Amino acid sequence: MADVEYLQSIITSHQDFPKKGINFLDIFPLLRNPVAFETLITHLVYHLTTKTIPKSLTKKIDVVVGLDARGFLLGPIIALRLGAAFVPVRKQGKLPGQCVRATYEKEYGSDSFEMQADAIQPGQSVVIVDDLIATGGSAKAAGELVAKQGGVTLEYLFIIELIFLKGYEKLDAPAYSIIQSLD
Repeated sequence: MADVEYLQSIITSHQDFPKKGINFLDIFPLLRNPVAFETLITHLVYHLTTKTIPKSLTKKIDVVVGLDARGFLLGPIIALRLGAAFVPVRKQGKLPGQCVRATYEKEYGSDSFEMQADAIQPGQSVVIVDDLIATGGSAKAAGELVAKQGGVTLEYLFIIELIFLKGYEKLDAPAYSIIQSLD
């Protein structure tokens, strides 16, 4: 697809960042380019409206969940375009009120995500969005938060997937990524 090649041409790569041996794929050039950013959002919304929604039982998406922090850049726009609510998932201690929590493993230990306890109603159809899936730990934690509240995760959306890490195997619903990276 031409839009995938276009988006891929704008993402930059930084060798040995944030540490030696890591090839960091930087999505921020997409956000600095209004045409690229619109192409990105339109691509994701088109995927949801032509592939995800038709396969769902309710034929709609009620909630778009965005992961801290880059999911916050995409999620609200996608939610508005779909007529859905946006719900943030944040690091522990960053949200007010009663929250539900899920812990996930990172490279050097564990971390916790939280979601406000009344953010998703039982039976609501949910899509979870973030910029990148690597090992799948943070996305899996977000899915656990949705499930704890009785939501149904239809799909996980990512700009980039590091396919060699097989993070999608940890998820409880299908995953869609625009760009699949081999390294």
